[in-house]
Amino acid sequence: MEINNPHWQYYLDHMGSWLDYAKELPTEYRQCVFEGRDVERYETILGEVSRLDPGEEKDILADGLYRALEMSPLKADYPYVEPSDLPSIQAARPSSHRAAVKLSDADIEALRGRIKGAWYGRVCGCLLGKPVEGWRSWNIKKYAESQGNWPLVRYLRKDSDTAKALGQWDGGTFIDTIGGIAPSDDDTNYTVTGVKLIDRRGKGFTPDDVAFEWLYNAGIWPYCTAERVAYRNLIAGIKPPESAMYHNPYREYIGAQIRGDYFGYINPGDPAAAADMAWRDASISHIKNGIYGEMFIAAALARAAVSDDIADVIETGLGEVPEKSRLYHEVKDILDMYKAGKTSDDASALIHSRYDESVGFDWCYTVSNAMIVAAALLWGEKDYGRTVCWAVMQGFDTDCNGATAGSILGMMIGDSGIPDEWTAPIGGQLRTDIGGYQLVSVDQMAEKTIEHIKA
Repeated sequence: MEINNPHWQYYLDHMGSWLDYAKELPTEYRQCVFEGRDVERYETILGEVSRLDPGEEKDILADGLYRALEMSPLKADYPYVEPSDLPSIQAARPSSHRAAVKLSDADIEALRGRIKGAWYGRVCGCLLGKPVEGWRSWNIKKYAESQGNWPLVRYLRKDSDTAKALGQWDGGTFIDTIGGIAPSDDDTNYTVTGVKLIDRRGKGFTPDDVAFEWLYNAGIWPYCTAERVAYRNLIAGIKPPESAMYHNPYREYIGAQIRGDYFGYINPGDPAAAADMAWRDASISHIKNGIYGEMFIAAALARAAVSDDIADVIETGLGEVPEKSRLYHEVKDILDMYKAGKTSDDASALIHSRYDESVGFDWCYTVSNAMIVAAALLWGEKDYGRTVCWAVMQGFDTDCNGATAGSILGMMIGDSGIPDEWTAPIGGQLRTDIGGYQLVSVDQMAEKTIEHIKA
């Protein structure tokens, strides 16, 4: 069948292989190396199979390699301890784990501005990074410079000629193309999915409940990388937590980290409860640091509702993940740099020295992007524009990081702390791909959040 829609063709060319495990063997290998698995002996054969033409032979060989890699032990000198089950995660938390802050009904009512700030902060931060998602930082800089907008201080506008000159797709969602409504995006779809999940299943939901809501809410196309593989696995009858592992080379990608916001929103002052819910959500598609990313963000947001100290918020988020994990170690390095008086340029240099944004795995890896979010918040100094712009300027997963940094800061400063230049263009409305919620009012979503906090 001939496809004439250029947007659809671009999608097939660039993102249509996420279910083709044989094509993603280099990603699987890098994932295993990051996990500390003893897999170097398979590197040559992985390269040979990767170079085969697509077909049944390649698929059979890839499946055998998946099983061999899955059985590979951790190296004896691997320094990290990274469980995926909740009791073991909780047992491995640092001593900085925070106790819950009890809130009265009056305290909850007083949170309304913060909750709105979190919603608007997420939606607008996502919109800033959305048109340059997938771009590398050097092309973001060149594009923004052509509009007199570097360092970034405002939304980017559509310029097809410049985008094409940089070798970038020109069909992205720029601020002058949205028609006055925030467009649908996975970074906001999941937040609205959280609303629907709690409405239908309550706060005692299980991983199986999350899986059902995914299948019920939308088709497979809005789901990306690890989520799309998990969706396929669920359809095939593979239940959580196995759905997170089978033929899933993206199991520590950023996807879960962008899903934890609503669990932080509805557990203000209680980071442990927020992290518990985040685990139930993340475990259907991710393992280890993929799970920790969602727990870290949910817990940080829960603390942001009752704290005005950004370092405290980040420390609280880290208090819910294993102390001997890669995520804890790397984000703690960013926090320590800030406390030592280093600059945001120093933080940027550190992140880019440890992770290569030109490598797809590093670009979409949970930990590299968590470091960017933490740095943006710390050096953003509670200035919304400065925070989300710094997050996006780093490259990596721009819309995810703009959204998450914007959400956490928005929770701290409230909707009144976000300048109109960021919120006015969306007219208080958001499109989603979630059944029954295709067009929602951001204010109404915030009101629903208050209801769920009290539930």
